[in-house]
Amino acid sequence: MRRPVEGEVHVHYGQIYVESDPDGHVPDLADAFAGQRAGLCGAATPGFLWLNTGLHTGGVGFTVEVRDQAPPLDPVWEDVVEVSFRPASQRSALVQWAGEDSWDLDLEQTDHRVRYCASGMDRAKEMDTRSSDEPQLDRYLLQFWPAPPEPDRVLKETSRTAAYWHRHARTLPPPPTPAERAEAARRERLARETAERERHLAHERWQWGGRPPSDTLRTVGGNVSGLRDFDPALLHAIDAAGPATQRAVARFAARRACEAAGLTALDWVAHALTALGEDRPLPPPFDDDARMWHTLASDPDVPDRTVGRAVPPERPPFESADSTLMSGLFQTAAPFVVGPAAAFEEPHAPSPSGEGRQEPPPSDLASSPLVAMLTIGRPDPSLRISQPHMALPAVTAAAGPDPLRAALDAVYAAVVTYGEDHPALLAEVWSFCEDRPVPPVPRFTP
Repeated sequence: MRRPVEGEVHVHYGQIYVESDPDGHVPDLADAFAGQRAGLCGAATPGFLWLNTGLHTGGVGFTVEVRDQAPPLDPVWEDVVEVSFRPASQRSALVQWAGEDSWDLDLEQTDHRVRYCASGMDRAKEMDTRSSDEPQLDRYLLQFWPAPPEPDRVLKETSRTAAYWHRHARTLPPPPTPAERAEAARRERLARETAERERHLAHERWQWGGRPPSDTLRTVGGNVSGLRDFDPALLHAIDAAGPATQRAVARFAARRACEAAGLTALDWVAHALTALGEDRPLPPPFDDDARMWHTLASDPDVPDRTVGRAVPPERPPFESADSTLMSGLFQTAAPFVVGPAAAFEEPHAPSPSGEGRQEPPPSDLASSPLVAMLTIGRPDPSLRISQPHMALPAVTAAAGPDPLRAALDAVYAAVVTYGEDHPALLAEVWSFCEDRPVPPVPRFTP
């Protein structure tokens, strides 16, 4: 025999528990005692024991014994019940209310018989609360030994408190069968998976302007998400326009970006735009990124033009249709321990007495071969960026092998180049697409 617990433990709401499955079902009192005749030790929820005490709050004497076989019944105990219990894992523990403390029991994961013995329950119930300097009122013995499952039994009943809990347990309906538990868990899992899938699809529709994207838009990559923030309907229109229109959009966006940045007067930029228009490979220095940025940095004729940040239009925040699911996922914290402790902010169990229980400013971009931008939250329109550095990626993007990605990446680079004047650019891009949903915006003149 071994005694993993011996001395005093603290109880609150007249409860303490044995837990063995941190991921398992968290029972309330009705679930813990469903279908039992014994009301002191609730074993109806697999892997869990609910132990009632007479004292509401304070220290009680408590011993746990783990034995090899059934011990003799000591007549000193006033109230005695037996239940069957099988730990749900290799870790089992005696746990105080709200997880304030716990003791490892090291029970084998096999069937056990459990005997719960009590003395002084009525006196402790009358006192309700005990401070540490007052005499001990009630004490308990919890014994485990290997044994096949049997019905719960009341071996001895003396106190009014125990009698009350026995009567209450006998009013509860029987617990669900293992098959019923499995079916309920299956239905709950399917419901949550369906709700999460629907929430994901609703969020996707919100991101894409009220309609789901095509598989091509989902997988095109590049700056599709950046452009989507400015005009998701335009992405659908470019996607539906076909490769020829997509190429035309890409070339147009590249030229407009270079015009806005004042680069079209530079021979090496003009040659690249001509090559784009004739569907030829980009000439040097656009055939190598490092050479392109070096040329931009070393050409004294590159204009020093900056523009305010392009800020996407405001739109209503996403609201999930399944608010119940979201509140369950994000508003209800998981309990600290397995058990009913969290449910007792508003106690509901009966008792004998009737008691309720920002992106840094741009550096010298002309000396940098790569421009990286990171924004936390909405962009700050007061920040200025170099238009020449933003325009060149529109040229290289427009020459990409995939017409759709070339169009989207070139348009996005042009939007960034236009900055605060980007609505004029987007209005012109719409002119390449059918079913334009918005009236034209006055054209921007660089």
